Amino acid sequence: MKLDLESDNLEHNWAQLRAALMKQFGKKPDMNAILFLIGIQELGRGIREFTKEEKQDLMHIATCKVFSLSGFYEFSGLDEEGWPHYKAVKSIPFANLREQENMLKWHVIEYFRQSEEA
Repeated sequence: MKLDLESDNLEHNWAQLRAALMKQFGKKPDMNAILFLIGIQELGRGIREFTKEEKQDLMHIATCKVFSLSGFYEFSGLDEEGWPHYKAVKSIPFANLREQENMLKWHVIEYFRQSEEA
């Protein structure tokens, strides 16, 4: 997926990302769906049926992965079933709900930006 994320405008980049994912998957994903997709990508086993608990775990993996880009989390290894684990290395600064959402959006956008460069 090729994205044009050169703009510093967060909302513009977020809309572009969602539009690109919609083109690829057929419906416009919300934040939870995007985190789920990142979790599947990081697990590296492809798309299959997941239990409700596994879906929550995948979203947690995604959140840790994207926040690891700014040093808030660090990859600590895989468990015996091959699921990635992260440890918190510094506290995410306190923010109101909108600031938290924007911070998460920025990290998700950066994840996709870096994925394209790899």
